[in-house]
Amino acid sequence: MLKHKFLTASVALFSVGSLTAQEQEQEKGLYIKGNALLAPIGVINVGVEKQLTSKITLQGDVLVSPWKSFAGHEMQYYSLSVEGRYYFNQAFSRWYVGANIAVSAFNLQKWSYWSDNPTTDDLGRTFITSNLYQKGYSFILGVTAGYQFKLSDRLNMDIFATVGSSQDFYKGYDRPTGERYDVAKKFNKSGEIIPYRGGVMISYQLK
Repeated sequence: MLKHKFLTASVALFSVGSLTAQEQEQEKGLYIKGNALLAPIGVINVGVEKQLTSKITLQGDVLVSPWKSFAGHEMQYYSLSVEGRYYFNQAFSRWYVGANIAVSAFNLQKWSYWSDNPTTDDLGRTFITSNLYQKGYSFILGVTAGYQFKLSDRLNMDIFATVGSSQDFYKGYDRPTGERYDVAKKFNKSGEIIPYRGGVMISYQLK
């Protein structure tokens, strides 16, 4: 009888210990990831996602678009973002929402400047809109929604999109002359709600 009780207690302790060890191991989940949607056009977006609790993770990622000219438009964009994520099921599994903060530097032409229509500034100068581009930096706060699922034991697919408020500080230039087309003494300032992150991340589990 005593041996039976001892055996039962030992099994119970072993089971609790195993569960605790599994939980501790789960809380050490760490993935590296790359954006498979952007890579074919030469835009690099890589990151690391670390599990903090059973449902909360922290992700950091960088995005580099090195194009001085892409289809005739400047498209240099460099950003760094940090994101806290909450998974409704468990970390790295199924639906999640996140809060994102990002900083970026850019030398690009906004999509609204792609036409060849003439435009006149406050000083009476006339420019061709498609010759104008912007150079500056941004601070962005956003909200992310996504879905992550397993492809294999160590591979996940993470589909996500982020929308946020971008506060931009930039100078505008005319490509043929190098002159500023804006009349601000230093930086122009603008704020807008935009989608600024998104894609399909392929994630590899390190531990």
